[in-house]
Amino acid sequence: MDRITRFFADIAAKLDEWGRPAWIATMVLAFIFAWPIGLAILFYMIWSGRMGCSRKKSHGMKSHWRNGSRSTGNSAFDEYREETLRRLEDEQGAFETFLGNLRRAKDRAEFDQFMTERRQGPSEPQPAN
Repeated sequence: MDRITRFFADIAAKLDEWGRPAWIATMVLAFIFAWPIGLAILFYMIWSGRMGCSRKKSHGMKSHWRNGSRSTGNSAFDEYREETLRRLEDEQGAFETFLGNLRRAKDRAEFDQFMTERRQGPSEPQPAN
């Protein structure tokens, strides 16, 4: 049994050296020739995180770097990174506020123009039929 485990571990190590395309090609070939093996490879790739669709992955830079799992081991750099990300998030919030104010001002100007034109009435008399 140990030889079989070592055999599959060696295959997995070799496929890891070649990268994700090698895993995908192996899975596709296994589906073509023996679909249960292809299915087993697919489940193994998802379970081991080799497909890159692990539930542990975070959605977005903020949660990805701030969850603590991506520490570089250098506390000075980690502090610098945290401060830079916080500053960028603050700037993003300020910029979004600025854009919102611009949109409201544009909407207000367009509405005021509409109301002015409406109060003035039609500029040319309508021809009678």
